[in-house]
Amino acid sequence: MNRARRRRIIRTRRTVTGVVLVGAISFLAGMTDATGLLLTGDFVSFMTGNTTRAALALSDGNLHHAAVLVSAILVFVLGNAAGIVISHVSQRRIFVVLGSVSLVLAIASMLTMRDMLMMRFYMIVFAMGMVNAAVEHIEGLPIGLTYVTGALSRFGRGIGRWIIGDRRLEWTIQIVPWGGMVLGAIAGAVLTRLVGAQALWLVSLFAMALAFAAMLIPRPLQRRFNQKIAAHRSAVASEK
Repeated sequence: MNRARRRRIIRTRRTVTGVVLVGAISFLAGMTDATGLLLTGDFVSFMTGNTTRAALALSDGNLHHAAVLVSAILVFVLGNAAGIVISHVSQRRIFVVLGSVSLVLAIASMLTMRDMLMMRFYMIVFAMGMVNAAVEHIEGLPIGLTYVTGALSRFGRGIGRWIIGDRRLEWTIQIVPWGGMVLGAIAGAVLTRLVGAQALWLVSLFAMALAFAAMLIPRPLQRRFNQKIAAHRSAVASEK
């Protein structure tokens, strides 16, 4: 086996592993999204929708609902930030992120009293923000796990480029998070309608099972799915 063929095989394995991982995590995100929406009545990952709904609530004079949605947007941002910080403490980045997501969802599932429902909503939103830190790209292609508008946009632009003569097909990977999100949302909706708020427990267990499954991925390969923080540090240092 020559070196070029070996590199192609290694890259193919990396890509397949990344695609399966993204599909599974997007499935988790879809389950959480559908369950959270059915339990709370508001989006837990679709921050574009929450932004529009907050603006509509303000125009209608519904300051309380607007404040709830704006707060959810801030919590989602903080969840993304927390995911990056938490993942930085371990070489097993995906396990740590998904394990943290599972823990947050498990705690949220216990908040069933009426005066705790708002806290439950924010914790689900926080978990949805954190999960984005698990995988950021596959072979240099950016991947969104809890939002698919960007993925669909990149997919559509890829179709456009293919029509005008660019025969590269890397863009087709963008359909994976959308497909995972759809299937996960269906599963989450069915579970929620069957068992109600207990569906959060099942989502939490799935997140933990996914975290342990990710332990099987070699650490060097896991690092290829995320931004290289050290590179940014050296760049900042060189600027100084």
